[in-house]
Amino acid sequence: MPLNGHIDSDAWSVQAVTSPAPHGGFSCEVSVSHGSQAKGFSHAFAHHRVFESEREAVLDGLREGMVWINLKIQNAFEV
Repeated sequence: MPLNGHIDSDAWSVQAVTSPAPHGGFSCEVSVSHGSQAKGFSHAFAHHRVFESEREAVLDGLREGMVWINLKIQNAFEV
């Protein structure tokens, strides 16, 4: 059973879900969304690292998602 974590507010959401990596350890899929239902966006990406524990994977996945949201809120890029 995968470990998952979720952080959200009224304007954004971050979710991280772990899975076993092919060569040992755990990988993490990160999903982020920002904005209203009518004018929002969603983006999903695989974390670039493999972790020894699921706990490390989900916590770092949430951290990466929050960095992504912070950059988007600051208009560092457009999607």
